Amino acid sequence: MKKLLVLLGIAVMLTACGASTDPSDGKLNEREVIGTESEVQEDDFIYRLVTEKAAYEDGSEVKIYAELEYVGDQAQVKITHAASPFFFPMKELTREYEIGYGMNEPLLSTVLKKGEPLREEYNGSGGFSGQDSSAFKEFIQEVMDGDFPKGFYEVYGYADFNYNEQKYNIETQVQFKVTKKSSSTLGFFIC
Repeated sequence: MKKLLVLLGIAVMLTACGASTDPSDGKLNEREVIGTESEVQEDDFIYRLVTEKAAYEDGSEVKIYAELEYVGDQAQVKITHAASPFFFPMKELTREYEIGYGMNEPLLSTVLKKGEPLREEYNGSGGFSGQDSSAFKEFIQEVMDGDFPKGFYEVYGYADFNYNEQKYNIETQVQFKVTKKSSSTLGFFIC
């Protein structure tokens, strides 16, 4: 009988250690990442958007990058764009928070060589106003610091540039999750 009670107690503690008290965990666990890589071709240009993982642990670095590749007949072409041709706006879907992506807008030019993708990594974004809630401000500040809070993210990336007097705005999406760090059990009573 004592052995049964001890085993039952251990089972209850292990279950409690793994249980979550965060109500947003349910929303997060219900969602599945559909795609971490996406590629779209428009005319002679291929735009790629990639996040390196479907799931990151809270506190780890989130890696997102975009590429623009020229695949036409010429050896190289010159495009014009803002500070970058790449934009990384996103939304955290469990909270319904929009994460904007601002950009300086000088007119710059870049030469794309056929078959050599231009690549840029995401390096942070976001902003808030005085009217935003303190929860939103705290969330955005974490994103701006490069520490994505737990959640389900969809990046609505696009390449925005001009070539040969034609405007291009090539869009696609990728998704990723940020989950809590997994805790290891170092004994029966430590979670």
